[in-house]
Amino acid sequence: MGKDLYDTFPTAREMMDQANAALGFPLTEIMFNGPDAELTRTCYCQPALFLHGLTLYRLLCERVALEPVAAAGLSLGEFTAHAAAGTFSPEDGLRLVQKRGALMEEACRQAPSTMAALIGGSDDAVQALAAACDIDVANYNCPGQTVVSGSLEGVDKAVAGAKEAGFKLAKKLNVAGAYHSRFMKSAQEKLRPELEAVAMQAPAIPVYCNYEARPVSGPEDTRAMLGAQVCGSVRWAASMQDLVDKGHRLFIELGPGKTLAGMMGRICKEATVISIEDAESLEKAIAALS
Repeated sequence: MGKDLYDTFPTAREMMDQANAALGFPLTEIMFNGPDAELTRTCYCQPALFLHGLTLYRLLCERVALEPVAAAGLSLGEFTAHAAAGTFSPEDGLRLVQKRGALMEEACRQAPSTMAALIGGSDDAVQALAAACDIDVANYNCPGQTVVSGSLEGVDKAVAGAKEAGFKLAKKLNVAGAYHSRFMKSAQEKLRPELEAVAMQAPAIPVYCNYEARPVSGPEDTRAMLGAQVCGSVRWAASMQDLVDKGHRLFIELGPGKTLAGMMGRICKEATVISIEDAESLEKAIAALS
């Protein structure tokens, strides 16, 4: 993960070396060599995603005169969006997300829990199903794609009853626990003082919060929204719809895979999404944007 960037671009090498120093352990060793079981641990995965996305952003800005009008990130990506917008320093953001990941990993160990993806069905239907199973709605990703989160029994009940509730498909996810649910309460509470300790300023461009699907208004609002999203629903579809309603049609996705591009395809078919995840796709993006 990110090794081709490290080997190819001096800026990436500098950022990744600084990240290792800021964290006090070699994150890049885990990113480059794994094993997968270590890289996918929440305490390592979150800072790795943060660093990878922010590095790609910096590399793109070196080559293209970008004039972004807004930034957003799904779940952990909201922190990356803030770092890109200058709300806090990359080093502070990195340490913050590492702590967030460790706290969420700890919360997962405290009680068995899981998540499931639901395809088809309305927001009202998923809310009704979640209430009936005493679980939470973790993600409103795009029309017809939601995620529920909660106890093993509750999620199993939701999966079993999904077709009767009007969903085409329900599938349990291979996750360590119930993210964006009440099961993350201990992580949320312990993250609050960490957020308070980080120096923040108003972002240079609007940054959308997951919890209320709107741009934050300043440092205190940022802290409140980053804390609230640990247990709250990710309202990605609503965030993107607001940008679409404001007339925006060009989006750049930074990070592994093309998941957000796929979601945007269901939110606005007229939108163009340029996905950047490695050196090759970075060069293609630069050519398309130049």
